[in-house]
Amino acid sequence: MRQTNSMGITSEPGKDKGARAPKRKAPPEPPTPVEAMDEVISPPEQAAKEASVSEAEYEFFKVIQGYLDEAASIVGLPAHIREMLAQPKNEIIVHFPVTMDDGTLRVFKGYRIQHNNLLGPYKGGLRFHHTVSLDDLKALATMMTWKCALMNIPFGGAKGGVKVDTNALSRAELMRITRRFTHALGNNIGPNYDIPAPDVGSNAQMMVWIMDTYMNQVDHANKNAQRAVVTGKTLTCGGSPGREKATAQGVVHCITEWAKDNRLELEGKTAIVQGFGNVGSFTALLLGKLGVSTLAVGDHTGYMKSTEGFNPHKLSEYVKQHGSIQGYAGGTPITREEFFSTKADIFIPAALENQVRAQEAELLDVKLVAEGANGPCSPEGEALLQKKGIAIIPDVLANSGGVTVSYYEWVQNLRSETWDLEEVDRRLERTMKDAYRRVSFFAQEKRVPMRVAAYCLALQNLGKAYDERGIFP
Repeated sequence: MRQTNSMGITSEPGKDKGARAPKRKAPPEPPTPVEAMDEVISPPEQAAKEASVSEAEYEFFKVIQGYLDEAASIVGLPAHIREMLAQPKNEIIVHFPVTMDDGTLRVFKGYRIQHNNLLGPYKGGLRFHHTVSLDDLKALATMMTWKCALMNIPFGGAKGGVKVDTNALSRAELMRITRRFTHALGNNIGPNYDIPAPDVGSNAQMMVWIMDTYMNQVDHANKNAQRAVVTGKTLTCGGSPGREKATAQGVVHCITEWAKDNRLELEGKTAIVQGFGNVGSFTALLLGKLGVSTLAVGDHTGYMKSTEGFNPHKLSEYVKQHGSIQGYAGGTPITREEFFSTKADIFIPAALENQVRAQEAELLDVKLVAEGANGPCSPEGEALLQKKGIAIIPDVLANSGGVTVSYYEWVQNLRSETWDLEEVDRRLERTMKDAYRRVSFFAQEKRVPMRVAAYCLALQNLGKAYDERGIFP
C-alpha cells in the first residue's frame, strides 16, 4: 500500500496497469456512457473508439482545478487555502490478491483518494470499473468536498474504487474482491474517519459486504457501532429509506425550482435521459409523476427514441432484468447524434463525465441541462450551451441529493434510529431547495454561471472554517 500527502505528493510511477485480465475471458473495451451506480457492460466497438479518444484528450482533474481557480478569485480565497484545496490530502493505492472461481490468483489495484476533511469525515463513493484512474478519482474526490461544503453537510470529500470489469466476474468473485479491498484499506476507512458509498459499478449489496468485513476487523465490544462505516446499504442492514432514489430526487427538486423561476409548467413537457441506471431511471420515473414525458434514452449499449414517450416503470424494470436498454421493444433504436438532436425541454445527463462536448452541445435543442452525473459537460461544451442560451444546473448542486441522504443514513446509524421515508424526503426537499436558492441568488448577484456560484459558496464555507481554525501547528 502506498500513501502520499498533499504537501509532498509524488507522481504515480509507470502506466496504470490495473488488474490482469484472466485468460478465460476477453478484456473489455473502453466504455461510452455508463449510468451512475449501476452495472457496466462493454459497448460496441465504434462507441469504444470514440470514448477512448475522448478520455485521451480530457483531463478531468485539471478541469475541476480550473473551476477552483475561477471561484477562488471571485471570493478572494487566500492563496495558501487555494493551494491546500488544489490537491488531495491523501492518495491511497493498494494492490491485493484474490482467488478466482477457477482457482487462479489475480492481483487487483484499488484506490482511496481523501481530498479534505476540514468539515468532517471523508465521504465519497467507490467505483468498480475497468477505466478507474487516479486522475478521475482525484477530480471526483475534490467535487465531493465542494458538494458537502455547499450543502452544509459535516463531511469532507473522498472517492475510491477498484480497477476491474465487474461483468467478467461471478457474484462470488465480486464478493471476494470487495471484501479483500476492504481489508487492504484497513484503518483508512471508518465511521468517524472515511465513509464510502456506492458509485458506478457498485451497489447496496457491496456496501453490506464492506460493512460486514470492516465490522469483523474491530474488537468485539465495538463491533455493532461500526455500521456507519458505509452508507447506501440495504434497508435490512442499516440503510436509509429514500437513499436509492436520493440523487435523482435531488435532481428533480432542482428542476422544479428552476421551472418556478422560469414560469415553466412541467406538466406536458418533455425530456431526454442519457444513462438509465440508478440516477437516470429514477429521474425519469419522478419526472413522469410531474407530467414530463421521456422521449429518448441512452446507455452504454446505444440509444432509443419513442415519439409517444417511454413508460419509465416498464423500461426501468427491463433494465433491471437485462442490464441495459438494448432490445427493449418499446422504443426505436437511434444513433448518438440523433439522440442529442432530439428536441425536448430538459436533458438529463446521468452517465459518465465528458459526454457533452462541443459537438454534442451543438446538437442539443433543449431549454435546460440538469446534471445527474458528475462532470458530464466539458468546458467547451458548457461554453457553447451558455452561448445558445441553454440553462445548466451543475452537478455540484443537482446531484448532491445522494450525499445528503447518505448523511441522514450515517446519522441514523450513529443514533440507532430509523427514519421513515416521509421524514427523509421532507429533509431532502428542504435542503435541496435551500441550496438551489442560495446558488441561484449568488449567480444573479455576481453575474456568474451557476456552476461557478456553487463553487464560490462552497469555498466561502471552507475558507471561513480555515480562517477560524487556523493552520496547525
